[in-house]
Amino acid sequence: MNLLRLRMHHLIEQLGDDDLQDIWNVLEGLYYDFYMLKAIQQVKRSQQPWDILTHEEAVRLLMFF
Repeated sequence: MNLLRLRMHHLIEQLGDDDLQDIWNVLEGLYYDFYMLKAIQQVKRSQQPWDILTHEEAVRLLMFF
């Protein structure tokens, strides 16, 4: 693990500021995508068959708000 960390630091030190900003933007997007994927998976595990609305119920609920 320590060797991998040293390699990562060496790689980061070789990158320019613009490259670091581009990489950060990509990593930030991936982090949020992963966060949402985990949240969706958690909901799918906790969802029960009777938690699902019919189409008519969903439309009525949306029209209410």
